[in-house]
Amino acid sequence: MKATHTAKPTDLKNLQEAAECLRTLAHPVRLHMVQLMLREELTVGELAEACGVPSHVASEHLRMMQHCGLLARRQDGRRIYYQVAEPTVERLMKCIESRFGDES
Repeated sequence: MKATHTAKPTDLKNLQEAAECLRTLAHPVRLHMVQLMLREELTVGELAEACGVPSHVASEHLRMMQHCGLLARRQDGRRIYYQVAEPTVERLMKCIESRFGDES
């Protein structure tokens, strides 16, 4: 059966960037963080606690995702809040959750 996808192939440079961002997301802690940040903005400490990792590990995960342009941060006094900045991440997470989510 022939594929019906008619979009023009994406430039290899753009696909390399996409692969880097997908590799960045391809970690269970980072995926969990994204799920949480799609619901609300959270601090490093809140994310670390929710994911069961030390704060310095959570900070490194956040730094990697921010480097790919997936996250934004907002400072409120001494607190820094993180949220998902890339709108397509929500659609990607819905695909992941529909395939791998709990069936209960």
